[in-house]
Amino acid sequence: MRQRTTIMFLRSPLVKFISFCVIISFVISLLIAALPTNLESCNCENYLDTHNSIHEDVKRNKFYNAHLGSIDKPKLAILVPFRDRFDELLQFAPHLTDFLKRQQIPHHIFVLNQADRYRFNRASLINTGFLYTQHDFDYIAMHDVDLLPLNDKLNYSYPKEGSVFHVAAPDLHPKYGYPNFVGGILLVNREDFRKVNGMSNRYWGWGLEDDEFFVRLKESSIAVKRPENVGTGKTDTFKHIHDKMHRKRDTTKCYNQREVTRKRDRETGLDTLKYEISSRNMVSIDDVTVTVLNIKLYCDTEKTPWCDCEGAPPEAKTKRKARASQKS
Repeated sequence: MRQRTTIMFLRSPLVKFISFCVIISFVISLLIAALPTNLESCNCENYLDTHNSIHEDVKRNKFYNAHLGSIDKPKLAILVPFRDRFDELLQFAPHLTDFLKRQQIPHHIFVLNQADRYRFNRASLINTGFLYTQHDFDYIAMHDVDLLPLNDKLNYSYPKEGSVFHVAAPDLHPKYGYPNFVGGILLVNREDFRKVNGMSNRYWGWGLEDDEFFVRLKESSIAVKRPENVGTGKTDTFKHIHDKMHRKRDTTKCYNQREVTRKRDRETGLDTLKYEISSRNMVSIDDVTVTVLNIKLYCDTEKTPWCDCEGAPPEAKTKRKARASQKS
């Protein structure tokens, strides 16, 4: 009798319902455990290897999809190092999209917003952008947000392996004209960017990171090619929209920064970069969809204490007046 009662109890609807709930809860817990605990703090390079979530970005870019053409056509990732330049971005995104639309270049703009407390690090942001896009794009444009191309003869096509294409050539850039200059706008295919291990991560503050990258290219026998016969010059090839009075460049030098950053860096690059993509946002500007990556960089204060000069002792800070008087 007791055995029959037990069997009837086990077959009751309530027990069946409770058993079903327990099984479903167990399955859900296993699925949750298999997912990354937090997308914002994951290793984003490995995450994208499996999930290809980057495709959700480009799917919303109608210009990318409309001008993809052949599936074999090289795809360009526009990497824009960024901090507090929203008014310039409002001009940049629609202008560059229209410019590349005329060249039938499939592309997507990635705004690399530095969201940490350290000084601006253009090179590390570009390294981060490359790691984020390397599996889905064939080449990158290291592109300043304040430099707008005006001449349609400036070609953004894929640079063949063993060469980079410096769009903002010294004889065309409105401000910088020295021979080794490769800043402003530089096109690099992913094979060559990997070959030189990306850019140095030591450059906190403004300047010199592109000069160090030039040395990396030279040592790897990667040629720097530039536009020819474009018919314009320094005053009418680009529009430079940087307001130097409104946004002063961070040229401060502290600790031993000046000495270290004038040497070839053989220790840092893509393989030593430490960062976190804290969030990703899709932003529409005049029907142009761009991806904003909010990036937190990490600083080893033992190796590069100049990532934050605020706490530097007075003797560790460069005094501009003293240098100016020495020159005079």
